[in-house]
Amino acid sequence: MHTMVSEFAASVEARGAEASAASPERIMELAADVGSSVRARTEAIRAITGQTRILALNALIEAARAGEAGRGFSVVANEVKSVSTRIEQVAYELDTELSAKVRDLELLGARMIEEVRGQRLADLALNAIEIIDRNLYERTCDVRWWATDSAIVRAAETAAPADAEHAGRRLGVILDAYTVYLDLWIVGRDGRVIASGRPDRFRVAGLDVGQEPWFRQALESRSGDDYAVADITASPALGGRQTATYAAPIFPDGARGGTAQGVLGIHFDWGPQAETVCRGVRLSGEEAGRTRVLLLDNRLRIIAASDGKGILTAGFPLDTGGRPLGHYRDKDGNTVGFALTPGYETYRGLGWYGCIVQAPPG
Repeated sequence: MHTMVSEFAASVEARGAEASAASPERIMELAADVGSSVRARTEAIRAITGQTRILALNALIEAARAGEAGRGFSVVANEVKSVSTRIEQVAYELDTELSAKVRDLELLGARMIEEVRGQRLADLALNAIEIIDRNLYERTCDVRWWATDSAIVRAAETAAPADAEHAGRRLGVILDAYTVYLDLWIVGRDGRVIASGRPDRFRVAGLDVGQEPWFRQALESRSGDDYAVADITASPALGGRQTATYAAPIFPDGARGGTAQGVLGIHFDWGPQAETVCRGVRLSGEEAGRTRVLLLDNRLRIIAASDGKGILTAGFPLDTGGRPLGHYRDKDGNTVGFALTPGYETYRGLGWYGCIVQAPPG
């Protein structure tokens, strides 16, 4: 688990460095500065031309009083007034043209900010779902490997109490080493649990799981490369804990194919592992308070949430527009980044999504 979080942190840091290199906020700052400068300068020009016109008017009045002697001066005063009017017109045109361009620049900057922020959230969502994929790929490897263990195979073949007890001890050893599991079950062809790894904690011996889809699918498999997986659920048999169950067929003599003699079911302790991934998304302190990180299943049901709300009880109205990766602004003004599971190695994924919902600043 520590490795999983470390990988996630390193990947997010690299993407965060790339995002910080592009700064549309700086474009917005420059646009605001230019707009402010344009307004200040044109106001100054208008003030100066206003003063010039007053001076020209006063000069014309004085020239009129001087009569014939002031005629030449009145020509100059009129020209000054004319130049002042043209300067004011140029200032007006400059203000109008530059203000329009500054507004366009501000809109462009705003769109760039939204794009960068949205893409960053989508990248973070992709990182989260990739870490989940890698982790669950390991679970598929575990169950297929352990299903060939000689003690597990013998218990499934004989269902004898002594063999079941020996296999249970073997399962306990595995659980001591793999702390991400709640329990491991050996299930006979009749659907009843023969042995488990934590009988003192979960009393499941004899439990009938014959109708569970993961059991039926695994029992019908004919290859050791096959495995079954169940939706995330709160398992009553495991104290109501959130579990992701993976199962593989147990073949005679540990063979890699044939007719299954039973099924090995492994119950991944989903809750704390998923919470670690959701809470491990690298957000600034300011962002954390307005951001929600989610994992959604293929029905868009919430299966993990950084705020702990709606897990296994609520859905999320994700609008992907048919895209596997992207972002959008929702009706409440939040930016939503999402990523569809890409799978990992031979694990195709289950159609899950990483999803990050961020409210606007302020």
